[in-house]
Amino acid sequence: MIPRLWRAYRRLRLGTRLALGLGVLSLVVFAVVGTALTASMRDYLERQLADQMKLVQVVQSKDAAEHGTVRRKPYYGWYTAVYDVSGGSADLRTPAEVPADSRALTALARTMARSDEDLTRTVRIGGHGPYLLRACEVRPGVVLVSAAPLGDVEDTVEQLVTVQVVAFGLALLALVVFGRRMLRRGLKPLSDMAGTAHGIASHDLSESAARLPLRVDGRDGGREVAELRTAFNTMLEHIDNSLAVRAEAERRLRRFVADASHELRTPLMSVRGYADLFQYAAANEPGERERHLARLRAEAARMGVLLDDLLLLARLDADEVEAPLRWEDADLAELVRQAADAFRAGHPEHPLTVTTGPAAVRLRLDPQRVRQVLDNLLTNAAVHTPPGTRVSVTLSVASGAARVAVADRGPGVPAADRERIFDRFYRVDKARSRDRGGSGLGLAVAGSLVRAHGGTIELGGEPGVTVFTVTLPAAAR
Repeated sequence: MIPRLWRAYRRLRLGTRLALGLGVLSLVVFAVVGTALTASMRDYLERQLADQMKLVQVVQSKDAAEHGTVRRKPYYGWYTAVYDVSGGSADLRTPAEVPADSRALTALARTMARSDEDLTRTVRIGGHGPYLLRACEVRPGVVLVSAAPLGDVEDTVEQLVTVQVVAFGLALLALVVFGRRMLRRGLKPLSDMAGTAHGIASHDLSESAARLPLRVDGRDGGREVAELRTAFNTMLEHIDNSLAVRAEAERRLRRFVADASHELRTPLMSVRGYADLFQYAAANEPGERERHLARLRAEAARMGVLLDDLLLLARLDADEVEAPLRWEDADLAELVRQAADAFRAGHPEHPLTVTTGPAAVRLRLDPQRVRQVLDNLLTNAAVHTPPGTRVSVTLSVASGAARVAVADRGPGVPAADRERIFDRFYRVDKARSRDRGGSGLGLAVAGSLVRAHGGTIELGGEPGVTVFTVTLPAAAR
């Protein structure tokens, strides 16, 4: 029975459980208060009756001392008896107003013979109900015993108990009813949060652009509920941000896969086409064969570079235990001069100015990858500017960091393209051919390598001037 009630209690709502708990606690408090009040009232009334009997016995004692017995009629329902006590026996003097069963009075008289002070007892006399007995000594060997009925005291106590039960019952009922309403109102913010949580559970989070427009509003509930509401909304905001990041990552992944497939398809189709040409006799002539083989090697090399860049980006994104960087102490100024010499040899149509500042800038870095960054930036400047455009490279050291700025005075980068300039496969000029415009991975590779060194790469400049600034910390690792 008890386990079944306990299971039923645990299935109740929190507000109902709190209201029942408050009711049980109030019932215990009312019971303790009622018991203490009843006991105190009973003790008070009995003491009042005992004091009244004491005053009456003063008069009765004089009457008994003068006439041998009490001649004055006691109050209605009272009994009075005078005993001669000696050696443990008590003999009743007559006439006397005593009940048919006077054993309690006689026993109290015998006890009084061995006591030095007045005695009081509460007894139940057969056929008459409860009585309060009081014994006092009239003179040595003579004891007066009076008995007063406790019926009025019992009736008063019963009325008090009845009033208490009714009053406490009504108070308990009001407390449960109104307390449950107040608890329900106080717990309404929690119900709202539960409703919001159910709404989130029914929301389709599998969509790429899934968002959670639900939020918990309101100001009721107190400070604790307000803190819970703030934490709940913060959690929802965090989930929203995570979903947005996931959606953006999925969108970029789909675009990356589509662009990579598109970029790889072109050299693969070229390789297949030139391979098919060898089925024809004209293509096997020495001159044609060498030309087609050169083209095949060029397409294969281009596809190899593209795959190397994709593999490098994948390893940088994966943050592998063995990072694709080989750290050593190197001179950044020497790397800048080497990149400038290679640029002048490969792009003589672009005048290049180099300013290295200090004679040597020693850093902890990967020389091959930093050189790749410089080559990509310089090649980007040559590819996206017309012949004759001046290009400059400036190396400076300040605030514990080395900065390399690659600038050109070409057409510049439109404002709409600046935010995506480091995205993979992104080209400012969508109509530019791949042979001249590249694969769109150069700046993406440069940005990833710089970040792997703990540095930053930024696009600056003004209309007509494009400046890429690479910042490497003095202690790159």
